[in-house]
Amino acid sequence: MPPTPDTNLTHQDSDRAGECGTGVSVDRSISSIFQTFSGTEPTDSELASIAPTSLAYIGDAVFELYVRSQLLIPAKRLRDYHEQVVAQVKTEQQAHYVDVLTSYLTEAEKDVMRRGRNATSGRNRRANAQDYQKATGFEALIGFLYISDQARLFKLLNQLSVNANASV
Repeated sequence: MPPTPDTNLTHQDSDRAGECGTGVSVDRSISSIFQTFSGTEPTDSELASIAPTSLAYIGDAVFELYVRSQLLIPAKRLRDYHEQVVAQVKTEQQAHYVDVLTSYLTEAEKDVMRRGRNATSGRNRRANAQDYQKATGFEALIGFLYISDQARLFKLLNQLSVNANASV
């Protein structure tokens, strides 16, 4: 359910506060941004009917928003901010994140990632085919978890080192 207008977005407590991949305490209420707009949970058959490329489409947007929110503080020039975000969401970095997360994934999550990886037929001109497939699988997993289990999504995202200095 979307947050109400009177929701205190700066409130931190033991249920909401956590550690991001950078070791900085982060207000978990940012998860309210990711609430689905329909207000209903999809059924298993509805989830299974979503094409992996559609999951990747949603996952791309969700992951970029997550990265932007993680890099928002400390304040910086817009150009620097943009360059740091691009460094985190580029194909090669997402392929690296697949390697980081694989040991934490359930078999069902690995299957979603595999379906996403296999669904891509094109290739990014700036990345090799293997990295592009891995990144598409990563985005499909992010999209799937955004729709089906946001608590699990944040648990996995917190395993990543999303910071201004991270690189492959």
